[in-house]
Amino acid sequence: MARILWIIFAIIIAVWLVGLLMDVAGGLIHLLLIVAAVILILNLFSGRRAG
Repeated sequence: MARILWIIFAIIIAVWLVGLLMDVAGGLIHLLLIVAAVILILNLFSGRRAG
């Protein structure tokens, strides 16, 4: 499960970066960054619980 979250995190960051550089969706593209941060936090907390 943790590996999947890291993959999703990496994909969202990549899409956010491309969207930011291409100026796609204006300010809404920053929602991807917020979603990525939430996934990162969930991954860090779930990793500590399992380990």
